[in-house]
Amino acid sequence: MTFAISLIAAVMYGLSSARLSRALGDRLQPGNQLDAAGSASWPTGPSPANSPGSRRRTTLMLTTAALVLHGWVVFRQSGMPGSLSLPLFTSIAATTLAIVLLHIVLCLKQPADYLGIALYPIAAVSLLASQWSTGGTAVIGHAVQFHVFLSLLSYAVLALAAAQAMLVSIQRHFLSRHKPGGLIRALPPLDTTERLLFTLLTAGFILLSLSLASGFFYLEDMFHQRLVHKTVLSCTGWAVFAVLLFGRWKFGWRGKKAVHWTLAGFGILVLAYFGTKIIIEVILR
Repeated sequence: MTFAISLIAAVMYGLSSARLSRALGDRLQPGNQLDAAGSASWPTGPSPANSPGSRRRTTLMLTTAALVLHGWVVFRQSGMPGSLSLPLFTSIAATTLAIVLLHIVLCLKQPADYLGIALYPIAAVSLLASQWSTGGTAVIGHAVQFHVFLSLLSYAVLALAAAQAMLVSIQRHFLSRHKPGGLIRALPPLDTTERLLFTLLTAGFILLSLSLASGFFYLEDMFHQRLVHKTVLSCTGWAVFAVLLFGRWKFGWRGKKAVHWTLAGFGILVLAYFGTKIIIEVILR
């Protein structure tokens, strides 16, 4: 039953990604106007049936349906509501669940559909992989569970920021060579994508700060032998994002510097959480 639902959700994610890719291609068709930065305009406001806006809403509805199925599977695998157990593959599926949820919310406010082209297939693969989850230690206590949820949410927001940073890097690469061809021309202006990047970074940094604070407050020993690597790496990642946001505020950092610092910070967090899980649950098992 769980595998069948996961498969259905994965297919729906794939269809959503394909629809988003097609929508980007449609914006490049003759007759679609580009803005001053060479990017195609994004649909806003009410739209008639079969219009870009209507198709966009249908895609978001399809993604939301996949998200509900995804959430049901993760809910069952984690043992909720009685307890919370997140072995490696289940924790990855839970993280991508949060990523997709945040992306849908983001799309209601920002023209960020393009991120779903890559994010939705990743969510589909993680959901299918979670069927092979085994073991895992139950997380006891609502306070500790709250810390875990904050951690997952901060990773999800910063994962979106990392995806946005990679897109900004690609966009800057082509625009700097005066060759904004293909899908680059269908993206929002560079200023818009960079502003969104720092919005995500700020939100992720706040959540990560709360996650670390709750960990030090609720956990008995954050520097226990099994947690020390995760704690040190998480604090290092926090410091990287703190420096980046300070540099943005004080010196106006952007472009390659912002991209490199974002990817470095996110890479450290991946090592902190999933790297530690791989060592404990796979290598030292």
